[in-house]
Amino acid sequence: MLIRTAAAADWPAIWPIIHQIVAAGATFPYALDLNEEEARGMWLVPAPGRTVVAVDATGAVVGTANMYANRAGNGSHIASASYMVDPAHQGRGAGRALCEDSLAWARAAGFSAMVFNAVVETNVHAVRLYESLGFTVLGTVPRGFRHPENGYVGLHIMHRPL
Repeated sequence: MLIRTAAAADWPAIWPIIHQIVAAGATFPYALDLNEEEARGMWLVPAPGRTVVAVDATGAVVGTANMYANRAGNGSHIASASYMVDPAHQGRGAGRALCEDSLAWARAAGFSAMVFNAVVETNVHAVRLYESLGFTVLGTVPRGFRHPENGYVGLHIMHRPL
């Protein structure tokens, strides 16, 4: 699995992944009707942040991530990131590769920790992955996410020192 910085030419491969995941409404607290222009502005973060793609052996984009300072100013020493893997390619290591890449980026950029502000508790594969990489659940916002099948579920705040 190759992880590389996303180029403008990657957007046509990134957008369908984002659209499918967001429209499903099960893992990201984004508007279900997020349009392409809004998604592009939100996902392709400017430097010093970074947006990457995961590319498989055939050269296909199978996932994407963005990473950035969680807050500005006096909170800018903590990183955050978001990951999306094409549902047709989940379970093949793209998510782990993207997360490991973001951790390496955050360390190299001088961040002292990484935090995820809103991990849906029913997204058990993501929670398990993050925990396997050293993240812990700091707390859970009860009923913080409206899941399309499970109703109101919690949103974990997860943290890992770097």
